[in-house]
Amino acid sequence: MSNNAFTNSKTQAGFSLKLWRGERMVLLGMDVENPEDDFVGFSIEVQSPGHNGFVALRNRVNFSYGQVSASDAVDGQRNFPSLEAPFQKFRWIHFPYQPQSGSYTYRVTKRHMRDDETLYAGTSITLDIWLDAIVYDGFLDVGFTRNYASSQAYADRYENNPNIIPKVPSKGLTFQKVPGDVYEWLGFEAYELIFDFLKDVAGDETLTLDFFAYDLNEPDIVKQLESLGPRLRAIIDDSKDHKPTTSAESKAAKILAASAGPDNVVRRHFSNLQHNKVMIAKRDGKPLKVLFGSTNYSFRGLYIQANNALVFHSPEAASLFEQFFELAFESTDRFSTNAVTKQWHLVQEEGKPPVHFCFSPHSDTSLSLGPIGAAIDQATSSVFFCIAFLNQAKSGEVREAIDRLEQKSLFSYGISDKVGGLEVKKPDGSLGIVDFQYLADNAPEPFNSEWSGGQGIHEHHKFVVTDFNLPTAKVFTGSCNMSVGGEGKNGDNLVMIEDPRVATSYAIEAIRVFDHLEFRSKMQDAPENQDPLTLKKPTSISHKPAWFKKFYGDDSRLACDRMLFAH
Repeated sequence: MSNNAFTNSKTQAGFSLKLWRGERMVLLGMDVENPEDDFVGFSIEVQSPGHNGFVALRNRVNFSYGQVSASDAVDGQRNFPSLEAPFQKFRWIHFPYQPQSGSYTYRVTKRHMRDDETLYAGTSITLDIWLDAIVYDGFLDVGFTRNYASSQAYADRYENNPNIIPKVPSKGLTFQKVPGDVYEWLGFEAYELIFDFLKDVAGDETLTLDFFAYDLNEPDIVKQLESLGPRLRAIIDDSKDHKPTTSAESKAAKILAASAGPDNVVRRHFSNLQHNKVMIAKRDGKPLKVLFGSTNYSFRGLYIQANNALVFHSPEAASLFEQFFELAFESTDRFSTNAVTKQWHLVQEEGKPPVHFCFSPHSDTSLSLGPIGAAIDQATSSVFFCIAFLNQAKSGEVREAIDRLEQKSLFSYGISDKVGGLEVKKPDGSLGIVDFQYLADNAPEPFNSEWSGGQGIHEHHKFVVTDFNLPTAKVFTGSCNMSVGGEGKNGDNLVMIEDPRVATSYAIEAIRVFDHLEFRSKMQDAPENQDPLTLKKPTSISHKPAWFKKFYGDDSRLACDRMLFAH
C-alpha cells in the first residue's frame, strides 16, 4: 500500500473493515451488515513493520474470571488475547507499544460462540496501512501528548507513581526528574517534536531561535534554551502568577537573560496573557520553520495534559510568526489594531493543503471565531472538538455553535476539562461532551485505581475538526482558547488546515480522549462493590440482549458511530 494513503478499506460477506492513519496510532472501524445470533465480537491481530507473523491485541475484559490461576489473576493488565476475548466494539484504536514508521498489517476476524461456549472464527479481513510519523514530509508534522497519567496504562507501567511532577509549579526548574522513560512516554510525539526542534537549533551554529512562552518550568527545555547563548531571543509571559520573582517563569527569564544577554529576553503580556507557545528557527535572519500549538513548556503541559504541537517546515508560515514576534518583542501596546491581527493569512505550497493563520488579540473577535462557528454549523458528516475552557465561554460564535450542535442529531464528540454549564447530552440521550474523570477506589474489576494526575488542568487541547472524512474537512487549532475574552485580550495564534489527512489525525485524537473519559464518566455513577465487567455471551446462553443490539438502533449515536468509521 502507498505510504501516501491514510485510509484502507475492504468489505467481504457483509463484514466491512476500514483502517485510518493517526499520529502513531491506527483507528480500525468494523461493521457487520446482519450480525448472527452467536456473534460475540472481533479479534484483532497485527503484524508490525519488520516482524514476521501476527500478534493478537489483548483485551482487559473476558467472559468470566473464575477459572484463572493465581499466577494469572486478574490485575487490570491486558491478559486476554482477543482471539479468546474478542472486542465487543465496532471500532478500536491501536497504540503500538513501540510505534515505528512503516506498514502495519491488521487481520480482523469475526468471533462466534457455540452453545457449549467454545469460540470459532468467522469471516476475516486482512488490510495494511502505512503509519509514517510525519503527516506531510518536508511541510507539516503533528504530535500529541499521551494524556495517560490517569490511566490503566500508567498504572500498569509506572505503578501510579505520583512523584513525576513538582507539587508546586514554581519549583519546576529545580525539581529532580525520576529516572527511566516516563517523560518520553507521557510526552509522546509532542515531546519528540519540541526537543528535536531545540536540539536541531542547538546543534547548528548557523541557526537562531525566537521563542514565545506562557508556562515555562520544564528544566530540560530551559537548559536547551540556555545552551543557545546569544542565539536566543525570548518573550516570556509576566501576567498574574507568572509575574512574581518566585515564579518559574521569572526564574527562567533570569537564567536566560544571563546566557543570551539581558536585551534578548523580555517579559510581556498583552491586554491579558502572552499565551503563545512558539519556536521559530532562523538562518541568517530568515525564518525556516516554526513550532506552535497548545503544549506549554511545563511539566503539566507535556506530561499530564492532552495537548498538541505542530511543526511547519515552511519559511512562509515561519515568517508570519516571526512578524508577530518582532512586533511583540518591541511592544504589546495597541497590538489589537495592528495589521497582522486584522486578517487571516494564507500559506499555499504546491502539492500541500491550504493553511490559514490568524493572530490575536484583535478588536473584532469574530475575525477568528466566526469561521470556526460557521464550520461547525455547516458540517454535514461530523464534528469533533476538544476545547479546554469551553465551559467558561458564555458567548461568542464557537460556544453558540456548539450549543446548537448539541441539539442536533449530527454525529459529534466533544471534550472540555470541565462541563459545568454545558449541555452534555445529545437528543438521543447519549453523552455528547465529556470532561476529566479517572478511576478511583471503586474501579470495577478487572480495572485498577488510577492516579488523579495532580491538581490543575488535564484536557488542554484547543481544536475543532469538521467533516474529517470529506474533501471539505477542516481543522482549527493553535494556542487560541476559542473564546471572546481570549481573542480580544490574549496574545495567541490560530491555524485552519483544510485537509482530510490532517483532520483524520485530530479526529482520532478526539475519539481516543473521548472514549477514555466517557468510560470513566460512566463509572462515576456506578455503585460500589459492583459486579466485574465482563464480555456478553450470545442471547441463547445469557438470555439477555446481544452485545451488538444497541449499535443498530435507528439514528442512534452508536449506529452512526458504527457506520461512520467502517465505510
